[in-house]
Amino acid sequence: MTQLPGLLDTEALRKDFPILDRVVHDGKKLVYLDNAATSQTPRQVLDVLSEYYEQHNANVHRGVHVLAEEATALYEGARDKVAEFINAPSRDEVIFTKNASESLNLVANMLGWADEPYRVDSDTEIVITEMEHHSNIVPWQLLAQRTGAKLKWFGLTDDGRLDLSNIDEVITEKTKIVSFVLVSNILGTQNPVEAIVRRAQQVGALVCIDASQAAPHMPLDVQALQADFVAFTGHKMCGPTGIGVLWGRQELLEDLPPFLGGGEMIETVSMHSSTYAPAPHKFEAGTPPVSQAIGLGAAIDYLNAIGMEKILAHEHALTEYAVKRLLEVPDLRIIGPTTAEERGAAISFTLGDIHPHDVGQVLDEQGIAVRVGHHCARPVCLRYGIPATTRASFYLYSTPAEIDALVDGLEHVRNFFG
Repeated sequence: MTQLPGLLDTEALRKDFPILDRVVHDGKKLVYLDNAATSQTPRQVLDVLSEYYEQHNANVHRGVHVLAEEATALYEGARDKVAEFINAPSRDEVIFTKNASESLNLVANMLGWADEPYRVDSDTEIVITEMEHHSNIVPWQLLAQRTGAKLKWFGLTDDGRLDLSNIDEVITEKTKIVSFVLVSNILGTQNPVEAIVRRAQQVGALVCIDASQAAPHMPLDVQALQADFVAFTGHKMCGPTGIGVLWGRQELLEDLPPFLGGGEMIETVSMHSSTYAPAPHKFEAGTPPVSQAIGLGAAIDYLNAIGMEKILAHEHALTEYAVKRLLEVPDLRIIGPTTAEERGAAISFTLGDIHPHDVGQVLDEQGIAVRVGHHCARPVCLRYGIPATTRASFYLYSTPAEIDALVDGLEHVRNFFG
């Protein structure tokens, strides 16, 4: 087993995650390599969630009793933490949703209902990419179907990168919105944000970035990205499920219409009409995910204490080691970049003619948890002519020993299937 540079004390960090001590299948030690689907949750976050429900549980905003005031302060405090974590110019640009899918649907629906100059209609174009998660494909397909807008996309190169050779033909004067993933959940590819944003700005198009696979793993600066919207989710970054974030530029949030109607998002209501609260509350109808937002705030505290730069460096070294080891396995084909440069810590692969579901099942019998399937990115599988992949994905608590266990497990898979 190779030792990584002393960037993170993974032995100490792993003690924060009770689930990593589990044994499965008759005493097999759990090797958790499914972090791109969801990360595990440290005790520090679990303790905050428990304290909230034991001491402060109440609905937020408008309540004048002590529990409501405490819950509101904790909820809005979490918004402050998110704003600082992503370097947002204003806390009022941070909208809480239930996940990144809802965040992206929110943007698509706002643009479908918006007035000029933001409105998407039959004379306009929407641009995405072939490597998107379904959450960043289906909302735009639905918007195109409703409005008559033309949906366009960037294709993929053979090595899993975006093909931007025709960027001027894909992003045109008719383009209203360009929405793309910062780091692919299936290929691991980190995309060239600057080139795409620059072209979008040249034609006056808005830019939406899906940062679900970036926010947990690297410093995220929405001002440096120069996008108009950035979406991500909490359960991939040590937080609880049921909480997502949409960041949007203040002037856009002021001009665009709400997505959902109900309590909390209003200013006044009569039987004839309603007016809406300022952002972010205009986009947070109903009882929000209070405990989940507070848990996300605790997760951000945890990540900040470690340091996002250190997490990025640890995962880069781990990915470099994993790529090298996996390429030693006979008949294994990595789907995506085969180096650690400009890629995240998720590696998808095929193993000869063995179906990925069979690979995953045999690995599971050895205690190794990976993800199999198309990873909600089926167009990528179609592009490379494969039914599915096996995906191993790493996080701040992952170790070279777990990668070695994966490689040994794949040898067992090969032997099992002859």
